Amino acid sequence: MVIKRSIPEVIFDSCNVLFLIFCSFLFLYPMWYVLVSSFSDAHAIAAGEISFWPKGFNVDAYKLVFEDQRIWTAYGNTFIYVIAGTFINLVLTTLGAYPLSRRNLEGRSLIMAFIVFTMFFSGGLIPAYLNVRELGMYDTRWALLLPGAVSAFNLIVMRTFFQSIPESLVESAKIDGAHDFRILLRIVLPLSMPVLAVMTLFYAVGHWNSWFSAMIYLQDRDLFPLQLILREILIQSSAQNMLAGVTQDEVFRISESIKFATIIIATVPILMIYPFLQKYFVKGVMIGALKE
Repeated sequence: MVIKRSIPEVIFDSCNVLFLIFCSFLFLYPMWYVLVSSFSDAHAIAAGEISFWPKGFNVDAYKLVFEDQRIWTAYGNTFIYVIAGTFINLVLTTLGAYPLSRRNLEGRSLIMAFIVFTMFFSGGLIPAYLNVRELGMYDTRWALLLPGAVSAFNLIVMRTFFQSIPESLVESAKIDGAHDFRILLRIVLPLSMPVLAVMTLFYAVGHWNSWFSAMIYLQDRDLFPLQLILREILIQSSAQNMLAGVTQDEVFRISESIKFATIIIATVPILMIYPFLQKYFVKGVMIGALKE
């Protein structure tokens, strides 16, 4: 069956398509520019000759970046923070969201009020710093893993998702003698893969992009994450450490190539996660979007 559309509908749809193409270009071009610049000749970058395609194609910047031991150490640290941090986040968020989703929990509304309160008010940076130091976590990996172990927003989203699971399933399991942990592990979590995928993505991206906490709480450079090293290269121009043996006239030009290459190296791994979680993303966000 073919539905005939009126001319105004065709015009409206065409305008929508053109607008979305334009927005996609605005979103994608900066990343494309960084990518082609990372493979371009340093002289072409300095002269501003890069537009859509690399000029003087070479991989010298990537060679210099991968020869820098700081990058490999920071990569390893970042994977530790992402994997361990996301695991801690998921466990604690799940253990907090499940009981709050049960209607028989006494004081549930009061607890939720305290949780929502933390979304708008906090003690600030100085009390947080003093708290981390007094707990003995300063200049350790725990300073990046525990202070932000639970996001109030993510906990509310997961709680709302758990509430969408039919209560009859939980009651049937209780009649059969299942306790709460068994119900959570055998019934609730298998039905909650969409929201778990979304939470994994949110938390993993947050850990991957985090640099401020590391800058505040870490002094040992062997514990620095990749994003903090990237900040040093981009803002503090520490790329000169990779340019031993390069003439002074070439330092600035090559350092620009190194900056672009480092951005790509720091971005590609987290982008590879999206295709595997995309099918769960929209469903998980939409189901957990309505909050009571």
